[in-house]
Amino acid sequence: MERLWKNREWMPGIGILALLILSAALLKEDSVSFLKWWLLLLLLGLAFSPLAGLLFRGFADRGYVFAKALGIGVPGFVFWVLVCAGILPFSTGWAWPVTALCAGVCWLMVWKRRIRKDRGQTDGSEKTAVKGKKLPVSFHLILWEEFLFLLLILMWTYFAGFRPEAMGTEKFMDYGFMASMMRSDTLPSADIWQAGSHINYYYGGQYYAVYLTRLSFTRVQETYHLMRAAVAAFAFVLPFSMVYRLLQGTGKKTADIGRRKNRAAAAGGLLAGAAVSFGGNMHYVWYGKLRPLLAGIFGWQQKDYWFPDSTRYIGYDPDVADKTIHEFPSYSFVLGDLHAHMVNLFLVLLLLGILYSFLRQVREQRRSGRFSVSELPGMLLNPHILTMGWLLGVFQWANYWDFVIYLTVCLGAVTYAGIYRKNCRPGQALICAAVWGAELAAIAFLCALPFQISFETMVSGVGVAENHSLPHQLLLLWGLPAVLTVVFFVYAVRRSILQRKKGTGILRQFFLKSPLSDLTVFLWGLCALGLVLIPELVYVRDIYEEGYARSNTMFKLTYQAFIMFGMCMGYIIVRFLTLKRRLLPKIFAGAGLACLLGTCCYTVTAVGSWYGNVLDPSGYQGLDATAFLEEEYPEDAGAIRALEEDAAEHPEYGTNPVIVEADGESYSRYCRVSAITGLPTVSGWYTHEWLWRGEPKEQQKRSEEIRKFYTGTDMGQTEEFLEKYQVRYIFVGSCEKEKYGDALNEEKLRSLGTVIYDEGTLVIRVGK
Repeated sequence: MERLWKNREWMPGIGILALLILSAALLKEDSVSFLKWWLLLLLLGLAFSPLAGLLFRGFADRGYVFAKALGIGVPGFVFWVLVCAGILPFSTGWAWPVTALCAGVCWLMVWKRRIRKDRGQTDGSEKTAVKGKKLPVSFHLILWEEFLFLLLILMWTYFAGFRPEAMGTEKFMDYGFMASMMRSDTLPSADIWQAGSHINYYYGGQYYAVYLTRLSFTRVQETYHLMRAAVAAFAFVLPFSMVYRLLQGTGKKTADIGRRKNRAAAAGGLLAGAAVSFGGNMHYVWYGKLRPLLAGIFGWQQKDYWFPDSTRYIGYDPDVADKTIHEFPSYSFVLGDLHAHMVNLFLVLLLLGILYSFLRQVREQRRSGRFSVSELPGMLLNPHILTMGWLLGVFQWANYWDFVIYLTVCLGAVTYAGIYRKNCRPGQALICAAVWGAELAAIAFLCALPFQISFETMVSGVGVAENHSLPHQLLLLWGLPAVLTVVFFVYAVRRSILQRKKGTGILRQFFLKSPLSDLTVFLWGLCALGLVLIPELVYVRDIYEEGYARSNTMFKLTYQAFIMFGMCMGYIIVRFLTLKRRLLPKIFAGAGLACLLGTCCYTVTAVGSWYGNVLDPSGYQGLDATAFLEEEYPEDAGAIRALEEDAAEHPEYGTNPVIVEADGESYSRYCRVSAITGLPTVSGWYTHEWLWRGEPKEQQKRSEEIRKFYTGTDMGQTEEFLEKYQVRYIFVGSCEKEKYGDALNEEKLRSLGTVIYDEGTLVIRVGK
């Protein structure tokens, strides 16, 4: 008991209990949904902890927080494959048995592997002797990680309750995808904005949100926000775990901070987590803080700082015909869109963790000689390679950009693994890298096949960049992590040269003798720098060529660069601060730390700007993402809810009865009925469908047909329209009256079926 008190081992457990009590006070009636969500993630993490322990055996926590991501990703993927193949319906009744079966298989496989290992039987993957030792399991660390995860998920859930409406930016689309999948028993589900078609976009992130919704027996109205909060929590604890392990050190082949300095490792982990999940860029520090201060002194003109400014700088200041986007995770978490690039974050970080663990495994094994066919079973059955290939396949339907980016990162990692495994023999190393690379690509292809079969690509080629960012813009946005990374590269190479023995080549010394933690950060930093530079050279062509050519390319590439840069900064700063008898690196790291903490203040400003005074709990409105209807669409709210109820009472119409409402431009208030109900409408957001389908003619044709339907007098044409699109409900509300005005033929519309709602807004069920 005295030791327990002295070591404060009780603190994280007490902290978890306190947070649960606090959640009940802050979230009020939403605390039940929140508790079910957290308990589900806890249960999934425990269920898949054996798999995490196998993949992260060198971690003191045995991959505890990564187990949560595996617990979502693995059974969710298996269920998705079974649904896409038509073997099972997409229902809550089948979600739990599939998840339980996957967990059971996970425990059985690890148990059998352990028995075989005890008997001295291996599958070939353990033929080389292991030189390092595993860290003892730290349950204290596991409790602290659970405390951090609960703290972060509670914080972001609470913030979401101050602005819960699923309206504005792309929320209609994201919520609509979830609502569509919730009412569907097949996948891909119906496209809410093009009746008769299925979703032709990366819907994997929204699928996982719906999968967890079914498992937790909660409503999609709340889990739209709970999923965002969970991803934000993962974006902190997964970098924390990785950088903590990088800095922890257990021997001469690591950063060698030492086990007595776990506090320094924890500080690096916290910095990495903060950089990835809270950090902004130096644009905020300069334009949001320093420049206003100097403007007051020197009388400069200064406009008010709005938090999206940090994501819309190149092309906007100065205003030129090269508009770009350079967002980062904290902006996504504040804004509240549940979009593909954001939801896939937890799987991206899972892959990076597995990649590091794979490199640890390679470094712990004795280096082998020439390549032999007998090595193939061990190489091909390597659990890290198998898992990474699976994740790359998932990325193809969760966010295809991440597949391209991280396939490249993985190829770089397996190339290094081949170099180390074959003792810097280029030809032998390339054979190893080719075997692993081919396996990764093959597994990714097979895992993505259910999606690719029905998916039509939106990419129309690659173009050479005609516009380029100004040097000071790149420096302001990426200068801090880039300078820290480049200086660290110089330090690592110089350190390697100084430790080189006579007769040993520089590259051989660097790749074979450098600490693995340094090499991992070298890989992250090199990839991040490349992602920042690529949009200055080429871009992926899409429908935004005119004035926004580089926008999507820069957005998706630099978003991932930000993640890798964030973990690099957490590691580099603490690495330099803990160097003995080195004043200059400590001063440099101290300056970097001050700048990094300054960028993390971005989230404080953004939260205040978007959510208001979150310190006042009375401003908490709840988590219902559709509660805004009564305020924003007072005429339509009751009608939308009546339509949903009527559709539920008529199962003979199927799970996705088609509605007709006025179509509109993307990001507008139009198409609110289809977005909230998840029911497909004849045509929706014009630009989004153009992007997804690659052809605007169909949307133009449907838009004209909708106009004639609402305003025309030809009954034959009207009946043909209803039959063509199998329309079951007609909606005549505020947007329809606004768009068609006096031309709206309400008398004709009433004659087409049964009026089920008539209080300013009309809802008509087609047929008598």
